[in-house]
Amino acid sequence: MKYWYNVKTGEIQTDETRSRGEVVLGPYDSEAEARKALQTAKARTQAWDEQDREWNGKGASPGWSDDENQGSD
Repeated sequence: MKYWYNVKTGEIQTDETRSRGEVVLGPYDSEAEARKALQTAKARTQAWDEQDREWNGKGASPGWSDDENQGSD
């Protein structure tokens, strides 16, 4: 069974009780994980923001060259 966090109501829902059209986060493997959905989302967003800052600080140089990979289809 999967669990969902309803952002609008703050309720934990299952696949069976999840309302259509509701704004939900998930799925999560446990009710406990679903209860921490907002903290999890915040932590992930902060980590991605930090990765973006690092990427931009390096001049967005991915080490990838299209020239090196041409003809490798």
